[in-house]
Amino acid sequence: MAGAMIILGKIPLHTSRPTIGCSFSSDPQRLELVSSPPIHLRRGVKSKLPLKEALFRGQSVCCYRDKNVSCSSSNDLHPSSQESVEVEKGEGFQQWDSMTAKFAGAANLPFLLLQLPQIILNTRNLLSGNTSALLAVPWLGMLTGLLGNLCLASYFIKKKETEAVVVQSLGVISTYVVLLQLAIGEAMPLPHFAATSIVVASGMTLNFLKYFDWLHPEIWRSWEDFVTVAGLSVLPQVMWSTFIPYVPNTVLPGTIAFITSLVVVFMGRMGKLSDKGAKILGSISGWTATVLFMWMAVAQMWTNLLTPDNIKGLSAVSMLLAVIGNGLMIPRALFVRDFMWFVGSAWGSVFYGWGNLTCLYCFKCISPGFYIASTVSFLAWIALTFWRDSQANGLSSPFASLKELVFGR
Repeated sequence: MAGAMIILGKIPLHTSRPTIGCSFSSDPQRLELVSSPPIHLRRGVKSKLPLKEALFRGQSVCCYRDKNVSCSSSNDLHPSSQESVEVEKGEGFQQWDSMTAKFAGAANLPFLLLQLPQIILNTRNLLSGNTSALLAVPWLGMLTGLLGNLCLASYFIKKKETEAVVVQSLGVISTYVVLLQLAIGEAMPLPHFAATSIVVASGMTLNFLKYFDWLHPEIWRSWEDFVTVAGLSVLPQVMWSTFIPYVPNTVLPGTIAFITSLVVVFMGRMGKLSDKGAKILGSISGWTATVLFMWMAVAQMWTNLLTPDNIKGLSAVSMLLAVIGNGLMIPRALFVRDFMWFVGSAWGSVFYGWGNLTCLYCFKCISPGFYIASTVSFLAWIALTFWRDSQANGLSSPFASLKELVFGR
């Protein structure tokens, strides 16, 4: 799930809020101390976080906002009590920082297994010659999810969120396997699959090269322009095509969006956009990717409503893994106050995972106990996430965390 805060330099580790009597500035390239650091402040690292270490240890990596933070003097405050409060707050903040990073790293496992039950089920249907069962999996919905994962991988590479990069890359690979099965079973047009294969191969290669800084900046910029134009063109066309035959079969929405996005990107290249327009253009690819990812859930539930007889071709285990995987990403997105990331993860958990479990329950494909246990566990996890985040940040209530997420600190 999902969705732009570009970071091309060295990776700073996320720090807690400063203690009274200190000030510092956070630069996207490096962290520079102005005065004596508090005991819970960590300096930036000067090398990239290894992919393997982030995957298995869940190391915390996040980006800084370009802000200066300063604190007033503590001369009028009681030194011993104030120091004790700040130390306690700093330790809680660091613990939650570490925990959320580990949760994001742990999401790799359910996302790795996410499509496995669906792949196994599709394989059985293909071997038995029951290709009609593959129609329960809409190729348009899977395609939007794949493109969303691919674009979000590029987005998180810029932010140096290694755990999220791994998750999105796993999503691309596993979803591509499902599309391959749909193409074999003639549930997806072959020309569309061929075009998808070219885009996936190109995108994964460029993302890999960019992660290790082996890619020329101009090539990466061209890829970003392509992602912007492609995303803005595909999104309205996929949305329109989802509801065929209830709407006319036309490529007009995609054509209009393609021409418009091409003109806007060209103007951005020529420097004809205002500062605000350039900023919006820079973040629009991330949001387009998030909406593409989100639309996968809409397409799946629409297919469930149109062809309820084929819903048995949908794997309940895959839907549960979608709830778990996206749910594990929510605490990290909330902690770093990345609204786009949070929206994508929450949507993936609620609508794609839990929403399809609800459809399976309504059509009596899963037991009431399974559905109730999944629902209660998910709601408890969300409540715990907001409560723990508010405690770590010293906020008055979990709603304060939500307010900071939406409106900023």
